[in-house]
Amino acid sequence: MAVQFLNKWGCEVYAFTSSDSKREEAMNMSAHHVVNSRDGASLKKLASALNFIISTVNAPLDWEAILNTLAPKGRLHIVGVVPQPIPVAAFTLIDGQRSISGSPLGSPATTAKMLEFCARHDIAPTIELFPMSRVNDAPDHLRTGKARYRIMLAADFK
Repeated sequence: MAVQFLNKWGCEVYAFTSSDSKREEAMNMSAHHVVNSRDGASLKKLASALNFIISTVNAPLDWEAILNTLAPKGRLHIVGVVPQPIPVAAFTLIDGQRSISGSPLGSPATTAKMLEFCARHDIAPTIELFPMSRVNDAPDHLRTGKARYRIMLAADFK
């Protein structure tokens, strides 16, 4: 949803993905550009180009390469729970006056404002829906790494 929000705020949006197979999906979600986060050459082309990166991932990345895409005084903001420490050389931050920050979810008032913004701009999450009758399939789908989006369970109505 971050891609959709940033687009509606008027930002030029670069979506990072670990797989080229997600390129079209990212473009359909309002990204202007899509970059493979595992492709060092693509990341080098963006050296010192981006002002702000919001990271929603819960997986390790080449953090040094990601930070090097930031422009002077650029910021990497973390909202995903990365399972391991993020190794960063101090010089990467000092040389470009770059920074790293993080934040939890917003307050109920902020969430209400976000929902109003979503309604006005037709922003909706992309989900994978499982009927309650397949409740046991959902965790398996997640554990095997097949989940691409948030998994939701829906009650079976008759």
